[in-house]
Amino acid sequence: MNIELERPNSEQVIVRPQGRVDVESAPSLRENLKTIAETSPKLVVVDLKGVDFIDSSGLSALVSGLKALRQSGGSISLSRPHPQALTALRLTLLDRVFPIFPSVEEALEQVNPLMP
Repeated sequence: MNIELERPNSEQVIVRPQGRVDVESAPSLRENLKTIAETSPKLVVVDLKGVDFIDSSGLSALVSGLKALRQSGGSISLSRPHPQALTALRLTLLDRVFPIFPSVEEALEQVNPLMP
């Protein structure tokens, strides 16, 4: 799995994992999200367009990233999940935890969607 990072501005980060997010690659995603959380962005968007498969380890990495971001005052949103990823999110009810958007642009327009 390859992970690309983009910073449209100082308060937003786009994370673009590519390939499978499974037991072998999930630790890399988890560490990337934790490192990003240390920079205290307001919003991280994980663009799942390039993820063709995600398992429970990958979902766990997203939840770990969410916790780290919340502790630093930020939030995380997901965009463009493939059908398999969307099914995994729905089956685990994580679609109720993560805001999911049809595009990165729509996700970036949100201001701390999980914060009161």
